[in-house]
Amino acid sequence: MTGQLKQLRDKIDAIDSKLLKLMSDRAGLAREIGQIKNGTAYRPEREAQVLARLCELNPGPLDNEHIVRLFTEIMSLCRSMEEPLTVAYLGPQGTFSEEAALKRFGGVVTTLACTSIDDVFRKVESGAAGYGVVPVENSTEGAVGRSLDLLLQTPLKVCGEIALPIHQLLLARHVDLARITKIYSHPQSFSQCHEWLNTNLPHLTGQARINAASNADAARLAAEDENAAAVAGRKAGEVFGLTVCAENIEDDPNNTTRFLVIGAQEVAPSGKDKTSLVMSARNLPGAIHGLLAPLADHGVSMSRLESRPSRAGLWEYVFFVDIEGHQQDTKVAKALQELREKAAFLKVLGSYPAL
Repeated sequence: MTGQLKQLRDKIDAIDSKLLKLMSDRAGLAREIGQIKNGTAYRPEREAQVLARLCELNPGPLDNEHIVRLFTEIMSLCRSMEEPLTVAYLGPQGTFSEEAALKRFGGVVTTLACTSIDDVFRKVESGAAGYGVVPVENSTEGAVGRSLDLLLQTPLKVCGEIALPIHQLLLARHVDLARITKIYSHPQSFSQCHEWLNTNLPHLTGQARINAASNADAARLAAEDENAAAVAGRKAGEVFGLTVCAENIEDDPNNTTRFLVIGAQEVAPSGKDKTSLVMSARNLPGAIHGLLAPLADHGVSMSRLESRPSRAGLWEYVFFVDIEGHQQDTKVAKALQELREKAAFLKVLGSYPAL
């Protein structure tokens, strides 16, 4: 057995040596590319193509999710050799927004925690950050209104999307729930765990549930009070040294938040894309139907339609729409051209690789 174990370990050592050489070669090529090309080192369409190709080639036993995580980190490291990258997110450290940013960009980036969604937009618009990551909708609680409002106003483009499964934990300084007299969390997380909390902590209702600015802030507050708990993510618990009292307490096991990547760049087609836009209808009978007709006429699939007060007048609305395809695709371009003629207002927020 000892001899067989040594043989297997020797094979692993040999493979590791080859991997190290290949990684060094890849990093060297990335550095050369950075010296040749103009513009940003972050190319969402290229990275999406790389990951899709690797998933198709994946022979196992690692599943595609692991392959994506592994090569996201490899690309993050190689990208850093071309150009340092700063990514703004809704902080503080330990939020789901930070987790989404690291999932998309990898760990070899500079992350910039912001105090609000508005601040994320400001940091990217001012150039203090190259990109921002903002929540746009949750599968349980619906749209994040502030993100939609700012997308309507900003000159920035949507460069990508991230789908992050949201797993909530009950965290405290200890596991004795009988000592807990209050719970901190973000209002949306309270809503996502409403039934679990009512069933398992029925005595902690009303004023015992205290809203915090973020889940990470809830964890910070719980860390300062031995009689408090927090509903937050695992990363927040690790940052503030809390104990896990209960895991996966969200009412919907498929609870997912969709985040958007915002930046100044227009993203080229990747082969599997999505386009986001916002528009308003003229005040005429059948106007909304008229807005959707060009999509159907040109065979463009719509995956999302969300209405939002326009803030331009009483009872006036804009419509946020996601469609399949890139704005440069022939059928999408034709549909958008017709929409521009029919809509009172149309803004293409961006085209980017679809998940």
